[in-house]
Amino acid sequence: MVIEGTAYWASISKPNTTYEPKWTINVVLSEEDAKDFASRGHTVKESDDGSFVVIKRKCEGSNGPNNQPRLLDINGNDVNVLIGNGSKVKVQYREYDWEMNGKSGKGLDLQAVKILDLVPYSAGDGDELIDNNEEF
Repeated sequence: MVIEGTAYWASISKPNTTYEPKWTINVVLSEEDAKDFASRGHTVKESDDGSFVVIKRKCEGSNGPNNQPRLLDINGNDVNVLIGNGSKVKVQYREYDWEMNGKSGKGLDLQAVKILDLVPYSAGDGDELIDNNEEF
């Protein structure tokens, strides 16, 4: 399945390691698509930017490491770039059901992202000067 929208907080080239390492992207949807996701039982969140879903893939699955989602440019070529907030994207995902500790729900497994209109990622103050491989 594929959805088109606006990307926020995308971690595709590098996983988000704040908690459990995972590749993730928030996709702001049209009103129609947001209603469709909600009607199928998915969590649709709200922000100042609009209604969005979180599509993610854990780096480590129950059967070992998961493959990194593909990241493609508009021509379908594999790329390795950081996606800035506001980029237009198409996201390929797979829906799944989950159960854990007596709870259940629906999830969205991130398979690939195609960048339609890239907003370059802008690092925070000083971030571009940090090189974790430098030795003194």
